[in-house]
Amino acid sequence: MQTLPTTLPDWLALLESRHAETHIDMGLDRVRAVKERMQLAFSCPVIMVAGTNGKGSTCAMLESMLLHGGYRVGLYIKPHFLDFNERARLNGEMASDAALIAAFNEVEAQRGDIDLTYFEFTTLAIMRLLSTSEIDVAILEVGLGGRLDAVNVIDADVSIVTSIDIDHKDYLGDTREQIGFEKAGIFRPGKPAICSDPQPPQSLIDHAEQIGADLWLIGRDFNYQGDKQQWAYGGRSQRRNSLAYPALRGANQLLNASAALAALEALRLQLPVGAQEVRTGLALVELPGRFQVLAGRPTTVLDVAHNPHAAATLAQNLANMGYHRFTYAVFGIMQDKDIEAVVSHMAPYIDHWCVAALPSPRSADVGELAALLAAKKPDGAKPDEFSVTTFADPAAAFADATSRAGQDDRIVVFGSFYTVAGVMAARKNSLH
Repeated sequence: MQTLPTTLPDWLALLESRHAETHIDMGLDRVRAVKERMQLAFSCPVIMVAGTNGKGSTCAMLESMLLHGGYRVGLYIKPHFLDFNERARLNGEMASDAALIAAFNEVEAQRGDIDLTYFEFTTLAIMRLLSTSEIDVAILEVGLGGRLDAVNVIDADVSIVTSIDIDHKDYLGDTREQIGFEKAGIFRPGKPAICSDPQPPQSLIDHAEQIGADLWLIGRDFNYQGDKQQWAYGGRSQRRNSLAYPALRGANQLLNASAALAALEALRLQLPVGAQEVRTGLALVELPGRFQVLAGRPTTVLDVAHNPHAAATLAQNLANMGYHRFTYAVFGIMQDKDIEAVVSHMAPYIDHWCVAALPSPRSADVGELAALLAAKKPDGAKPDEFSVTTFADPAAAFADATSRAGQDDRIVVFGSFYTVAGVMAARKNSLH
């Protein structure tokens, strides 16, 4: 019998080594079988959040508002940047190594001869940890898609789909209609099903109607309006006025905040949250890597934008930031993304590209990226006005950008969670 690891890094290394042998099988039968052996169930309301972009922000706002409302909150969010523990949060704090190891041991004891991927195994473990903790509400972020995601073995009391756009084409399809159907798979009969995409695919609407879900659409069942100072939410039976703008910056955050408030409205009898708690929760919410502007100069922005929809939003946010002499991009991306579309959105705002290889076999080739970016050089641009340089990793690319950028310049780190995580780790190491 195999001796189980006793440290979290060793457990994760074991799961990684197994994962290399376990192909992604887009089905829930194995996960559901282990879930039933574990008797995994939640005794509190569950909010599930899916979407191409905006999932993490919506989860973070829900967590912050509910915590300020006095509730004990469990959150499963992903991926992580520096520590795996970031994925499991209890009352705003990362789960301990010991708690995660105990949950891993439980999954291992119950899975028997069933093979699980790294994602399936860790998802079951974290849901086990949350479900056996003393919490009043669980917030579960979907990983990929919805219908066939491991999280979807749980029946949510409220489901949210934030946005639908093209990503993960190999698994989810290459049209918004196909992807909309996959994401609508988290909806449940008779339960609130919230969609904050202003143009929801018909497939999502049709699926909600076919199963008898209680569909809430932005613009029909809930909406928002605002001026420069404050904004207001309007739902089916609840209005919230004089709200502070979310601490998370960016053009789409009011859509995400409105979805979160619609979920709270749907759960207002079980989990009432007062006006001041909502304001405070929105004003103090934190989420790394989503248009995160670091203190100091040159201005540095971290954003995990890795698909065309997110890149378009990031470009809009950069355009709204005001004057910077030059913008340096630390850019690394996975080869299976729509790189041309991502670059097309961002190219008008970037003067100097610092292209990084990523620590993944899926990393796009830096030479090919550099050739693509060099073709975006503006006519007549001098060497000090446009450049493309390649690096072995995000830390080296960031070090170069930092050495060249002046006080009035700006550095934007984007393209992948790996890109942002590499820069975060480098900054953390430099502070020690």
